[in-house]
Amino acid sequence: MAAFSCGQCGVRLSAAEGSDRYTCPLCGFDNDVQERLASEALRHDDLASVIKYEGDGNAFVWKSPIEDFRYGSQLIVHESQEAIFFKDGRALDLFGPGRYTLETQQLPLLDKAYVLPTGAEGTFHSEVYFINKAIHMAVKWGTPDRLRFIDPLTGVPLQIGASGSLNLQVTDSRKLIVKLVGTMRGIAWDDGPGFAQSLSESFRPLIANEVRTGLSKILVEEAIDILEIDAYLEVISRRLQERIAPSFDEYGLSIPQFYVTNIVLPEEDPHFQRIRELHTVTLQTRLYQAEAAVKVVQAQSEQQYRTAEEQSQAAIEAARREAVLQRQLTETETLRREAERAVIAAEAEAKAATLTGLAEAEVMRAKGYSELDTLQAEVQKAYAAGIGNMGSAGVSGGGGGITGDVMGMGIGLAMASAMAPQIGNVMQGMSPLGAGWSGQGAPAAASPNMWDCACGQRGNTGNYCGNCGQKRGGGSEA
Repeated sequence: MAAFSCGQCGVRLSAAEGSDRYTCPLCGFDNDVQERLASEALRHDDLASVIKYEGDGNAFVWKSPIEDFRYGSQLIVHESQEAIFFKDGRALDLFGPGRYTLETQQLPLLDKAYVLPTGAEGTFHSEVYFINKAIHMAVKWGTPDRLRFIDPLTGVPLQIGASGSLNLQVTDSRKLIVKLVGTMRGIAWDDGPGFAQSLSESFRPLIANEVRTGLSKILVEEAIDILEIDAYLEVISRRLQERIAPSFDEYGLSIPQFYVTNIVLPEEDPHFQRIRELHTVTLQTRLYQAEAAVKVVQAQSEQQYRTAEEQSQAAIEAARREAVLQRQLTETETLRREAERAVIAAEAEAKAATLTGLAEAEVMRAKGYSELDTLQAEVQKAYAAGIGNMGSAGVSGGGGGITGDVMGMGIGLAMASAMAPQIGNVMQGMSPLGAGWSGQGAPAAASPNMWDCACGQRGNTGNYCGNCGQKRGGGSEA
């Protein structure tokens, strides 16, 4: 049994002696058994070469010093790198990061470029270039001489210089190799040991030309004051990057960032000194205008503050007056309500007095009826007594018949005459015809104690009106 490694996945395989082809059960690759055995023999005899990057971090392109390769040689490509085989000015096979065994199936383009000998023990001649695709940071650039331009604000011709840095990255390895082929050792940005070509020498004229033509246009288009140019470095950098990047792209390079870090001004130029003086005057004028504007704003603020303060004081005074008015209205309302309560109390008192008078009048009226009944009873008794005396005198002979009657009648008349005033007083309030009338229907003489009430009741004799109960003195005397 013959042992060998799979040409694709590297797994160890074994096949019968004399076999021509063997398919890897792991990856399915069809291995040429004799070629694989020859490669194993080369590695066993230490005839295989190891090709790897041995340059430094400044290199964009590094050429391997090994040019004659045996089949079965090992190619090692690191991360952020690519390796390309070059033959007779032609870029052939390209390898990315990884480890490769250089065999026929790994070099299809190289296989076409060579008439390979029978078997796998032959060698071939080729160049291998390693391309560093990492971003190269802070690559310096600068204009070799002063750039002449016309100041857009004053129209004065000036000369300025510019410098800065850029970040550079390889984006197309084939394009970079094809454009810069012919180097024997490598390519870096600046000159240094081990490198045959400097990219700065190739691209510095390009950068200087773009800066020369682009900077003047940018200053005019952006209306940038030459004395304030440092404040616009970011704008200038972005605009210059847009102009320069296409030229680098033609070589398979890109510029992720481009920076203008310094603008050299012509300090000794009389025109520039005049511009600086004018700028100073302009700056002072702006300062005065700014101070005047500040004072105006302060005055306006003070006026607004005074106005607001006056308005606030007016509002406070109005609120105070409103409070006083409300208090006065409250006091007036209180007095009015107290007056209403007094009126209501007076009316209630008058009503009570009226009711009291009516009650007393009712009492007097009732009392008058009782006296009338009593007087009538007394009169009847006296009359009866007089009549009785008259009769008894006639019977007993005490004075004779007619004489006794006459005497008894006289006594009764005397008693009636004595009781008449009392009977009249009692009957006065009870007479259905009113005061001034006697029991026989004839007007009676007015008594000195009789008085007329305002309600229309006449001939009142007591202290209260017999009709409304008003106390004596509220009407006229009879």
